[in-house]
Amino acid sequence: MNEALYFIVDRSFWLLQWLIIIWVIMGLLIAFNVVNARNPYVSSIMRSLNQLFEPMLRPIRRILPNMGALDLSPAVLMILVIALRMLVVGTL
Repeated sequence: MNEALYFIVDRSFWLLQWLIIIWVIMGLLIAFNVVNARNPYVSSIMRSLNQLFEPMLRPIRRILPNMGALDLSPAVLMILVIALRMLVVGTL
């Protein structure tokens, strides 16, 4: 039972880390006009990822100073997810 819980929690954090990476890369590709944001598939994926990550990023953005166009909140979220993964998975 403990191994199954360990596996589920570990893979959930792993998936969250990869979704953050995908979201950041897609945002960069859209910003540099490599990918068309009007494509229905691209817009639906970005809309879904925005709905997933915006509630997590909002408190981080309130704490971080405004740096203009540079948004460091996804990096801070990634660090928090990695730290939380190490803390939670380490105790299982």
